[in-house]
Amino acid sequence: MSNVINLRQARKAKARADKLNQADANRAKFGRTKAQRAADSAAEQKRAALLDGARLEKKGDDAGEGHPVEPC
Repeated sequence: MSNVINLRQARKAKARADKLNQADANRAKFGRTKAQRAADSAAEQKRAALLDGARLEKKGDDAGEGHPVEPC
């Protein structure tokens, strides 16, 4: 014969385990120190500056693009 289990207790135990898994995922995703965030920000700014420095045309430099609009 099989063991009898209390479904309410099993459901609550599963909910607790799911909460623990979600908490671990949130700690990995959001639990970073200020120094780590600053280092990531500096690295992102460096990558953006390198990318912008390699552009052939600057942003907002629209001279010569398209056709001029003629008044009616």
